[in-house]
Order: sequence, then structure tokens, then C-alpha cells
Amino acid sequence: MQTDIDPRSLIGRKAYDRDGHKIGTVDEVYLDDATGVPEWAAVRTGLFSRDAFVPLEPSELAANGLHVPYERSLIKEAPDFGVGRHLSPEQELQLYRHYSIALPPAPHEDRDFGRLAGQDEA
Repeated sequence: MQTDIDPRSLIGRKAYDRDGHKIGTVDEVYLDDATGVPEWAAVRTGLFSRDAFVPLEPSELAANGLHVPYERSLIKEAPDFGVGRHLSPEQELQLYRHYSIALPPAPHEDRDFGRLAGQDEA
């Protein structure tokens, strides 16, 4: 998905599955804690107003709405964590597994942070 899109502009847009079937309306957008890039959308589905989380990458934004490259049944079976709350790392992991998405690389740890240049390791 384009990363230069204001996440607030997604809220209220219709969402469609990979076959073009409407799955619901974007209710919330969740940003990656480290990068601030939109990562997940909560889509309000069906008559019972359940929210299904969908990945924004590799979804595409078109004039008529958000197109998610997954089947409607998989989307409707996605974990529902409720909206308006921060997603925990465990919840994100559940979503990655549900959609069979490769996990993002772990943040790089700088083991030499704070060590003066030119010092030998002990």
C-alpha cells in the first residue's frame, strides 16, 4: 500500500476482498509502533458489527475503497481484538500467523552502543 496516504483518509472507506466482494467498512487504522507506517485496518463486517483486522500491506487503495488480497472467509475469521486499543505484540503475532505473513525482522540491537571507538572488547 502507498505509505504516503493519511491513515485517517482510510476510515469510513469500503473494504473489498480479493474477489471484489465487499467485506465491510474501515473502522480504525493501526500504525507500526517503530515506524509510524499504517500496518493494520480494523474492518467492521456484517450485521453484528464485528471488527476484522486486515493487513494494509499488500492491500491497495483504489477510488472505490481498500482492496485486501485475501478471501472474505479468511478475513471474517481473523482475530477480533476490539477497536480503540493498542495492539500488543502477541496480538500482532496472531494476525501475522492468521494471514500466513512472514514476520517482520526483529529490531537490530546495537551491542556496541555506548562503547568508545577504538576500545578493544574485553
